[in-house]
Amino acid sequence: MADDETPDTPAEETPAEETPVEHAVPTDEAKEIAGTAEDAPLEALQEAEEGVETEIAPTTAEQFEPTAGHAVPTEDATEIAGAAEDAPLEAAQEAEEQAEAATEVEAGAAEAVEAEIEEEVDETIEAEIEAEAAAEIEVEEEIEESAPREKPAVPGAHLEVDIVPEGVDPLGRDTEPADPYAIVAEAYEQEVEVVEAEDDLGEDQEALAEPISTAAIDLAAGARYRATGKRKTAIARVTLKPGSGDYVVNGRHLEEHFPRLTLQRNIRQPLETVGYQERMDVVARLHGGGISAQAGALRHGVSRALLEADPNLRGELKRRGFLTRDSRAKERKKAGLKKARKRPQFSKR
Repeated sequence: MADDETPDTPAEETPAEETPVEHAVPTDEAKEIAGTAEDAPLEALQEAEEGVETEIAPTTAEQFEPTAGHAVPTEDATEIAGAAEDAPLEAAQEAEEQAEAATEVEAGAAEAVEAEIEEEVDETIEAEIEAEAAAEIEVEEEIEESAPREKPAVPGAHLEVDIVPEGVDPLGRDTEPADPYAIVAEAYEQEVEVVEAEDDLGEDQEALAEPISTAAIDLAAGARYRATGKRKTAIARVTLKPGSGDYVVNGRHLEEHFPRLTLQRNIRQPLETVGYQERMDVVARLHGGGISAQAGALRHGVSRALLEADPNLRGELKRRGFLTRDSRAKERKKAGLKKARKRPQFSKR
C-alpha cells in the first residue's frame, strides 16, 4: 500500500433516519508509534528491576531500518519515544535520592536530639550529686558545732580504791580491827629487808670481782703446770708457764682462734682473778666441739692448772665457779620426735 493511498471502503446504504458519522482512520505509521510508546515504560521498568544493563541505543537509521510494508518514523517521533522510555527510570532515581536525603536528615536530627537529652541528663545528675554533697557537709558541720567532742569516760573511774592488806579479812570479820599504820610499817620493813639483801648481793659480786691477793705461785724458769678442761664434746689440754701473758691456741694467737670478744674475756677471767694475767703464758691444744665449747673447755683447763700451781686457791676459784665442769650439753633426739622434745604438729582432722 502506498503512503498517499487510503483504503477504499465500500459505500453502504444508511437508512434515511440515521445521519452518517465520519471518523478519522489512523495510518499504519501512527499505530506503530503509539504501540512502541505504550510498551516503552513497561520495558524500561522491568529492565531497571532486573538490574540488566541496557546497551547503547542505536541510531535512528540502525533502529528503524526500513522494511517492506512498514513506515519509517520521523526524528520527532524517535525523540518523543526516547524521552518516554527514560522518564520512569529518572523518576525512580529521583525518588530514591529524595528518600535517602530525607532519612539522613531525620537521622541527624534524631542524633542531635539524643545528644542534647543526654547532656541535660548529665547536667541534672551532676547538679543533684553536688547538692547532696553540699547538704552532707553542712549537716556534718552543724553536728560538729552543736555537739562538741567529749573525752570518753573510763569504766570504774568513779569507784574508790579499796586495797585489802595481806592477812586482813576483807569482810571485816576480825574481832579486833587491824591497825593500818602497823600494816604500813610491816610493808616498809619488808621493803627495807629486800633492799638490804640486794645490797649484800651487790657486795658479794664486788668481792668476787676483786682479784685474789693470797695467790702464791712459783714462777721459776722451768715451772710448768698442766691440766685438762672439758665443755660439751670439746677437750682442752692446757700448760701454764712463766711469761708475759700470751695465749697460744693450736699454734695461733687467742684473737685469731677466738674472734669474739665475749669468749676472749671468759678465757682470761681465771688469770685475771688470780692477778697473774701479765706474768704467765698459756699454751693449749684444743679438739672437738664448737667455738663456744672450746672456749669453755680452755677456761676450765686454765682454772685447774692454777689449782695445780697453788692448791690454796681451791676455795676462791670454787666460789667463783671456775672449777665447776659445765655438764650442759645438747639433748639427744628421740624416736618419733623432730628433735629432743619437739613433736610433730598435731592435726585434729
